Amino acid sequence: MTERKHTCTKKLYEPQKFNNLKEIINNSQEKFADKPAFKLKTEQEGVFKEITYKEYVNDINSLGTALISIGLKDKRIGVIGENRKEWELSYLSIVCGTGVVVPLDKALPENEILSLIERSEIEAIFYSDKYNSVMEKVKEQKIGKIKFFISMDAEETKDGIYSQKELIKLGKDLLKNGARSFLDAEIDNEKMSIMLFTSGTTSKSKAVALSHKNICSNIYDISSVFDVGTEDTLLSFLPLHHTFESTVGFLYPVSVGACVAFCEGLRHIAQNIKEYQVSVMIAVPVLFENMYKQILKSIDKQGKTKKVKFGIKLSNLLMKIGIDKRREIFKDIHANLGGKLRLFVAGAAAFNPEAEKGFNSFGVETYQGYGLTETSPVIAAEHKECTKLGSIGKLFPSFEGKIIEPNEQGIGELAVKSPCVMLGYHNNEEATKKSFQDGWFLTGDLAYFDKDDYIFITGRKKSVIVLKNGKNIYPEELETLINDIPGVKESFVYGKSDNEDKDDLKICAKLVYDKDIFEKEFGLTNEEDIKAKLWKDIKEINKKMPTYKYVKEIKVTQEELIKTTTLKVKRFEEMKRV
Repeated sequence: MTERKHTCTKKLYEPQKFNNLKEIINNSQEKFADKPAFKLKTEQEGVFKEITYKEYVNDINSLGTALISIGLKDKRIGVIGENRKEWELSYLSIVCGTGVVVPLDKALPENEILSLIERSEIEAIFYSDKYNSVMEKVKEQKIGKIKFFISMDAEETKDGIYSQKELIKLGKDLLKNGARSFLDAEIDNEKMSIMLFTSGTTSKSKAVALSHKNICSNIYDISSVFDVGTEDTLLSFLPLHHTFESTVGFLYPVSVGACVAFCEGLRHIAQNIKEYQVSVMIAVPVLFENMYKQILKSIDKQGKTKKVKFGIKLSNLLMKIGIDKRREIFKDIHANLGGKLRLFVAGAAAFNPEAEKGFNSFGVETYQGYGLTETSPVIAAEHKECTKLGSIGKLFPSFEGKIIEPNEQGIGELAVKSPCVMLGYHNNEEATKKSFQDGWFLTGDLAYFDKDDYIFITGRKKSVIVLKNGKNIYPEELETLINDIPGVKESFVYGKSDNEDKDDLKICAKLVYDKDIFEKEFGLTNEEDIKAKLWKDIKEINKKMPTYKYVKEIKVTQEELIKTTTLKVKRFEEMKRV
């Protein structure tokens, strides 16, 4: 049987093509010179400082020139710290002419950071003050190959620690005197220039080798379907070491001349959106889902639920005839979000359809994307002309895709080809070979294409629960339904040996509940009573499912699930606790 060729998403725009990130920063300096690249808080409340693209790229060139002058040409250089201008400056000064950049996960335990420093073989590292003690241990224990320590915060170079600020000054002086080592540095577009570690423990995490070609191909794909530009401000929330934030929330905005503001933390999101007048945000679904719940809670508190429901019906009706009045109808909601918010893009996990639909109804275009570190990262995404609830949209223009060994429902492992696909796992030939089949990259995710070529992810290949009768249970499907239960913060679905049939599995669920919601809204404080209430809700879900998918046992807890730093549940670790 001939494999059906799956159509890619339609390009809405024809963006400029870039061969490498150096071309991007040079283009941005030329086209967007006086536009703000960053919006930063000052000590004076309500007053913000803007850094223009001209200033930004001048600092990149200066820092890169200085790095080469101290002997770091063609070296691997690490970056660790909070999301901030200095982090992004470090990254681009390395990758655009100095050497190979190695972003490190700032949220890892100290021992794991030390392990990655050793494994990556970096010879220099940029870091913020928060990691001073870690760097002291690196020095004392002589971990790895690091000879150059560069502080993002130090005002001056001393005690063997370079100041980023002073290196920029040095680079500016060198440039004035005619130095062109960085400016004229040739970029090998297909060589490893970025090394990113996959999430997980250091023993299991793999070093993904990416090139300028990989990243720029993905930026081109993103630019062909999303319209972000000089009038937009993005709020940087996800950690910058993560490829989703790095490509979509950092490098893509630079390529289109958008402004970036930095979130001060989870508790400050709503405030930051409002004060920075954010228009675009990239994040994981759970963040947007929680925001949506808070909006609904506020609406209910004000006694406006009926009014809002009527507004949604009215706006949806008007949309059907081509009239968009959403921002007018829900002007109060938009005012509380700063008045400029227009676009949410979610990735890294399944998006609750209710929240996605809800934000779209309010006039905040909300889309789901999908990708992996190994694919630079985005493989597919929804956009304004490509949406279907529950799907991740269609393949991006540069991708081909197919399903490996589909079952009777058409579900199998998603495999892709694209110039966005990694060079391989650094120093791990065995893992690289396992990840490819006849030139196709194996994503490890189970999926199917519908008749219109929309992609639906059903779960991870490694997490699927296979019953004795051959039926497959995809935990993520059930978890999405369970997480909609009022008072449930998150859930974990798993299979365990059935007492009645030791050779088979029964479906179980661990539910993390919100104590405050159960007390305030249901008057329940005793955990057994809460469990009884939740079990009734689970039974209602079971009624809508085929019998083999029935959840037969639940556990309830207030303890959060074990997650990676990008908020993905560590299923293997969680199984040890149930």
